[in-house]
Amino acid sequence: MSESPETQSLASASSQLNLAEAEGIDDKEFDIPQVDTPPTLESILNETEDEDESFILEDPALLNMDNIDTHSGETSSLASSDSGDRTNLKRRKKISDVSLSIHGSVVRRSVLKGVSAQVVSAADRVDAGLPTAVVVSNVIAVGTSHGLALVFDPNQALRLCLGSTAVGAQYGAVSALSINSDCTRLLCGFAKGQITMWDLANGKLLRTITDAHPPGTAILHIKFTDDPTAAICNDSGGSVFELAFKRVMGVRTCESRCLFSGAKGEVCCIEPLLVKLELRDHPITQHALLAMASLTKVLVIGLKPSLKVWLTFPYGKTNPASVPLLSWQFVAVQGAVTPMLAFCRGDAIHFLLVKTDESGAIHVSKQKQLHLHYDLINLTWINSRTLALLDSAEKLHVVDRHSQEELEMVDIAEVQLVYNSSHFKSLATGGNVSQALALVAEKACYQSVSAYGGQIIYLGTKSVHVITLRTWRERVDYLLKQERFIEALSLAWSFHEGKAKAVVGLFGDQSKRKGVVADRMAEILLQYADRALKKCPEQGKLQVMEQHFEDMVPVMVDYCLLLERTDLLFGQIYSKLSEISVAKGVFLECLEPYILNDKLPSITPQVMKDLLIHLQDRDMMENIEACIVHMDITSLDIQQVVHMCWEHCLYDAMIYVYNKGMNDYITPMEKLFQVIGPLLRAGKSLSDEQVVMGNKLLVYISCCLAGRAYPLGNIPEDLVSLVKHQVFEFLIRLHSTEVASDEELYPQIRTLLHFDTREFLNVLALTFEDFRNDKQAVEHQQRIVDILLTVMVENSDFTPSQVGCLFTFLARQLAKPDNTLFVNRMLFDQVLEFLCSPDDESRHAERQQVLLELLQAGGIVQFDENRLITMAEKAAFYQVCEFMYEKKQLYDKIISCYLNDPVRKEDVFNYIHNMLSIPGYSTEEKESVWNKTMEHIKDLVSVNPSKAAELLAVHFSSEIRVIVDQLEDQYIVFQLLQSLLDSSDGVQVNRELLQLNPDIHEQYLDLLCQYDPHRVTNFLRVSEYYRLEEAIQITEKHKLREASAYLLEKKGDVHAAFSVLLEILKHRLSLLNNGTREKNEETVQAAESTLEETIALCQRNSHSLNQQQREALWFPLLEAVMSAQKLVKDGSSSHAFEFLKHLTKQVLNSMTGFIALPSILQRILQDPMYGKGKLGEIQTLILGMLDTFNYEQTLLETTTNLLNHDLHWSLCNLRGAVSRGLNPKQEHCNVCLQQYKRRQEGTEEVIVFSCGHIYHSQCLQSKDCGVQTEGQTRWTCYKCNSSNKGGRHRDLGSELNKSRNTSLAQIKVTSAYYSTNRNSDSRKPTEAALEPQQIQAFDQLRRLYRGPSRLAILTELSRNRNSDKHGLFQPGSVANSVFQNENFQLRLSPPPAIED
Repeated sequence: MSESPETQSLASASSQLNLAEAEGIDDKEFDIPQVDTPPTLESILNETEDEDESFILEDPALLNMDNIDTHSGETSSLASSDSGDRTNLKRRKKISDVSLSIHGSVVRRSVLKGVSAQVVSAADRVDAGLPTAVVVSNVIAVGTSHGLALVFDPNQALRLCLGSTAVGAQYGAVSALSINSDCTRLLCGFAKGQITMWDLANGKLLRTITDAHPPGTAILHIKFTDDPTAAICNDSGGSVFELAFKRVMGVRTCESRCLFSGAKGEVCCIEPLLVKLELRDHPITQHALLAMASLTKVLVIGLKPSLKVWLTFPYGKTNPASVPLLSWQFVAVQGAVTPMLAFCRGDAIHFLLVKTDESGAIHVSKQKQLHLHYDLINLTWINSRTLALLDSAEKLHVVDRHSQEELEMVDIAEVQLVYNSSHFKSLATGGNVSQALALVAEKACYQSVSAYGGQIIYLGTKSVHVITLRTWRERVDYLLKQERFIEALSLAWSFHEGKAKAVVGLFGDQSKRKGVVADRMAEILLQYADRALKKCPEQGKLQVMEQHFEDMVPVMVDYCLLLERTDLLFGQIYSKLSEISVAKGVFLECLEPYILNDKLPSITPQVMKDLLIHLQDRDMMENIEACIVHMDITSLDIQQVVHMCWEHCLYDAMIYVYNKGMNDYITPMEKLFQVIGPLLRAGKSLSDEQVVMGNKLLVYISCCLAGRAYPLGNIPEDLVSLVKHQVFEFLIRLHSTEVASDEELYPQIRTLLHFDTREFLNVLALTFEDFRNDKQAVEHQQRIVDILLTVMVENSDFTPSQVGCLFTFLARQLAKPDNTLFVNRMLFDQVLEFLCSPDDESRHAERQQVLLELLQAGGIVQFDENRLITMAEKAAFYQVCEFMYEKKQLYDKIISCYLNDPVRKEDVFNYIHNMLSIPGYSTEEKESVWNKTMEHIKDLVSVNPSKAAELLAVHFSSEIRVIVDQLEDQYIVFQLLQSLLDSSDGVQVNRELLQLNPDIHEQYLDLLCQYDPHRVTNFLRVSEYYRLEEAIQITEKHKLREASAYLLEKKGDVHAAFSVLLEILKHRLSLLNNGTREKNEETVQAAESTLEETIALCQRNSHSLNQQQREALWFPLLEAVMSAQKLVKDGSSSHAFEFLKHLTKQVLNSMTGFIALPSILQRILQDPMYGKGKLGEIQTLILGMLDTFNYEQTLLETTTNLLNHDLHWSLCNLRGAVSRGLNPKQEHCNVCLQQYKRRQEGTEEVIVFSCGHIYHSQCLQSKDCGVQTEGQTRWTCYKCNSSNKGGRHRDLGSELNKSRNTSLAQIKVTSAYYSTNRNSDSRKPTEAALEPQQIQAFDQLRRLYRGPSRLAILTELSRNRNSDKHGLFQPGSVANSVFQNENFQLRLSPPPAIED
């Protein structure tokens, strides 16, 4: 038997488990005695089902349901208000997927009134006590806390009351019950350890067993096996015993043997495999399997033929308070019935499939686990596909095992379930159980749940409840009672399709089951239709009524079509809905999407008539047409439909009706030609509607000739050839049926050519593809070509484009290898002359394009090539010339074609580049193109200088000088050189070539000075290939003084550059008093720009000059500004005066970094303007300079103090870390493994590392872990470095900077034990030095604050402060100064804390 794909191994040490080869159970470990003839198993209670079967059969009911309170279960079940998929509770306009998972109420929970009442009554009347255990078979037995067992028949009548309260006082409460397979014996286990056996026929006590297990322990489980003379019990000590019942000489005895000792692990759940009567011949019965669940694992043992462990499965990590659970069930897998064990502890259920092979050996395979989000306290099979899971919150989950889908959740908290905690804790015998078992006891309810025949009994403190699966009809009716029709239909459809879960009550084969469900669904649909009419709002807006029916009618249509019950849909349901006009309209509109999707091909004539009338009344003509072309023609009134289609221009529907209803394919064409033909012959333009009609006509003709039906589908095969013949005959008719007086020959072909020549010819081209093997069709083909030539060539009504389309079509047909057409070649010559007529200037581009398409389609073979080229050149058809030149490989002549063509001139550059770059052309061809390009270089540069420059840079870089000299127009030369040399344009040129030709740069500079002087300075800054002297001469010639100043500075003549800029500044400052306000604004901006350039020049060069040279730069600049201020002061312009004061302040602020403050003040005071004036005039200026100085001095002092404090703190912490003591991990040397305190050789140096390892120095020396460096011995940890033996021979001195395993401090500790002969002065002092860890820690500390090093800041500030230069800021390397960094800031936060 093959295993399922999800089967997995259970072996902990191998990938596949064969339990036949497993070792036997360890007798000593589990205290199991050996026996020769172990007992057999008893039948199981759950029925078997095919694993892949969708329908589950229910066993006959055990109980008489007359006395069952079914109402209470329904009111408390969550399914009554919240079952199934919640998304389906919302009202939907249409059922998009009727197979949604709606399970409805799967189970019915009921109260056994009779049993419940008598259990309560017994407690009151005979002091029976509270219920403690329950078991169900053909009878129900309930155990009580006072030792009684109450037995009820299937009618819930009390049949027996076994035991007495006196015995109960001696034995304690009933803690476990079991009934054998034939329902003749009852076993009762008690809280104090006794076991009694009763005869259920007469109520006699047969056995009282007191020595079956160790005294002082309660009976937790008692289970009959398949053998009526054998049972299994489990006590609160965790042990498991087998009880063998014998009768010798009329005396009933019981022998006990231990199967599992609680001393080796406590078992708290047992489950023998019980086999139903019809499966007694199953090969698994020979093993008598028993499953046992301890607190740590699950064991499966075989009692026959000898004891053997077949499986041990540990739980893994689980909640210690979780209850171990076991349950057997026979399932059908691939046609074979096989037992399956479900076990759980916590929130994961494991499934084990147990199989036997031909030799009788057992194989166990693991199935897919079921992971839950809650902890279980009970696990019960309802049938082979369905599980009932009770969680710790007393909520019952009904789960489908195969899909692992939860079908329903029911809260049974009101049952007040009885727990067996006192028995598990063995309170009646003194509570002598382990803590682990006592923890599990809190949720133990094994004896409160019993299953039989598909029903589960739950024992409450005051009532007994039964859970059963509802039949499929009950589940549907349950939803109908709540008027949840949509959910009921969806559930019924899942029964119909075999996709429902936990199905009960469907019998027979698949077709029979579908028929039963379909009949029920038909009844529901009729009820739903009645409800739709009943619930219809009688008063209110029309929109409300429409919405009501739009919510309900699509549901009926959906399910009727799914059930293929159109008779029901168009019969009873339609009749009901027709009573209300709104419902009828909604119903008819609902049919449209099904018709369009071909789900409803046939409709009764009456409904179809009503549909057309309804849509026509609402002016939904497009919808009518869309529906007609999808309908069966037999349901239509053809005459009515044709009249309506023609009246409302429904051409698709009209064609469909003629084709399908009358097999007439020509009449629709005639009707359409009658509309557009006269208009086209008269030369009138068509309306949009008529254009649509013409397009439909072309498509219709194409479909007919291709064998396809219009607008969709295919023409019947027996009619294809006939239809093609009819269409051809129609097209080539000399005259139409209704001949007009002015009608020309072949009206159909003329009409189509005038309507759309290209598309009509495309239709013919597609048709000709299918005519190769049809002789008659070939004749039609030649005939149509002759007619086309007759109509178009001999008629002047057609444009060149239309004529060209015809000959392009003919050229393509003639070029085919299997061509059978004949066309006179003279016609092609006539067309060539017509297209290339030099006298006709109209439609030049159109005629050229037509001729080009004709040549590309293969028409070139019809012409003399030389004559064609000559005529094309005369007609200026340059694209045609290019096509011919390329065919003849005259690539150089193509350049002239591009240059002469005004439309494609700029494309010549791409053509030349591709010709010279792409491989595949010969050297001679490329050379001819290169030479031709050189000939036309002037023309190329004139077309586009930028693209020409790019071409020259790539392919003609060596000829740039020659090309530039050839050009006469200087502005074109300027544009060319600008594209070549200005990097902003992106043209890359050979730099080595440019270095060899600096005169090109200088020529461009000269032209740039003429045509774009504002870009001269930027060009000078970017370019590197001009000569300075020549460039200076050029700029001076064109009087570009800013550019000259830049070149002079670059040359190194700073003072000359400064002089030029200073003259410009003076000139612009002198213009401030002259001119209007607008002109003064321009002068102010120009003067400010010049001043900024001058200041920048001084700042760039001051650091390389001495103090005297700096003053020679800065003071003339200051005097120029101040003298201008004096001139303006004498004038009347206050705005100019304020501006000059601003410039003066700007100069002073800039020069303070390079000129000493006293020198600046002295020069200001010596100035006649300020010297003779009042102090108030310069007070603001001086105070501003002093404030700046004071701020910077304060900033310097504060920063210095902070850095000093921070450095002191850091060094203190580092010193503390270095001097801190070390704590060894062990008290022995890691090399010799001897304790360093007990060595007797006298004082011994001990070395401790930061990693915690400790060594004797001699031991480290023997391992070569020390090296002499600078007079000191450096040590490395032997143990930490042992994994890197390859690096043992590296220089340990260099390793000190990398390894993290060197000692934190080189500490030498004198041994605690000293020889009496040694002086204490011989102790070696402690030595301390920084090691790599300290260095690394120090670096990390320094990097705590990102940015420049604090010591670097301090050094720079100190250098600036103590410098002999007294300026506010020293120039130094301005670019490298930390103060020039825009992100520089002082971080004044407190230092970080370091853990002790």
